[in-house]
Amino acid sequence: MDDGKPEWDDELGEALLGSVVLVGITRIGPDGESQEQFFGTVERADADGIELLLGGSRAGESYRLPPDPRAFYAAEPGSYRLRQSGEVLDNPDYTTTWTINSPEH
Repeated sequence: MDDGKPEWDDELGEALLGSVVLVGITRIGPDGESQEQFFGTVERADADGIELLLGGSRAGESYRLPPDPRAFYAAEPGSYRLRQSGEVLDNPDYTTTWTINSPEH
């Protein structure tokens, strides 16, 4: 049965473990749009979600992403500057971006 959810990819899950992921999130709500960027190391990756242990200014926090293998792309080598914090991340393994639509109030 097709429930509209992407099929989990065990090979990608294994490849993600221990990798560094640069994350971009755009939140769209009734008051407009906001963006955030952060990065972390993949601690767990399975059909329940992808758990990151965050680094940089958010070190010690964790963040869970949905288990959608279509959203992860091999990162181009180089230095990535995070807009809000100014932190620079060198050579992440993957990038992923997400858009979250908040319901109207």
